Amino acid sequence: MKIVSYNINGIRAALGKGLADWIKATDADVICFQEIKALESQFDTEIFAELGYEHQSWFSAEKKGYSGVAILSKQQPDRVVQGIDQEIYDREGRNLRADFGDVSVMSMYLPSGTNTARLDFKFAYMDEMQRYVNEVRKERPHLIVCGDYNICHKAIDIHDPVRNKKVSGFLPEEREWLENFIQSGFIDTFRHFNEEPHQYTWWSYRANSRANNKGWRLDYAMADSRLEERLKRALILSEAKHSDHCPILLELAD
Repeated sequence: MKIVSYNINGIRAALGKGLADWIKATDADVICFQEIKALESQFDTEIFAELGYEHQSWFSAEKKGYSGVAILSKQQPDRVVQGIDQEIYDREGRNLRADFGDVSVMSMYLPSGTNTARLDFKFAYMDEMQRYVNEVRKERPHLIVCGDYNICHKAIDIHDPVRNKKVSGFLPEEREWLENFIQSGFIDTFRHFNEEPHQYTWWSYRANSRANNKGWRLDYAMADSRLEERLKRALILSEAKHSDHCPILLELAD
């Protein structure tokens, strides 16, 4: 199973930048999107069906042009679950799960802490996510949580850890939560295969950040540790430029 996760920062804009051609060339089995920023009625979903992704689950935010996640797959999922059963968070379209045999794939978009109120919201959501994931794993132990976590785990995951130590996305409390999330029984699949520095998945549009590789690693494919022997490879696909993020890839053996 080849899984791609991609914060596309607006599906309509990304399609205008050649996203469909990239998807065709990449040929993943499952695609997780975050920040689709649209309702299904606002774009042509048939584009993806023509690429082989006949099974599509879209979970949009109530607020137009905001947030939203999706899972596209070539194989029909056994079950799809929207949200985490918490209305205050689910109306922002932040979590979607699809079950394929003994493997469950989640597309998750954690909030960013752009101000005090949103930071409080982010911390509350993080706690609810951990609770929800703990419950899911009792029934579905082979869980993969893909998405934009809006947190850099370690100093190696951000271009300037000193100047950003008080910025949301690299706050000690956020990093501690992510460490605890991993310690609860997950593998950061990219770091499982690659410990090299300067590996990022998001770059600001300002100050030519991407060209200078001044980025943050915010996107992860966290796999339940019971899947360790099935992990084949995990990559950051930085050549894809349809968004301020780039996609990540995880491949599992059967």
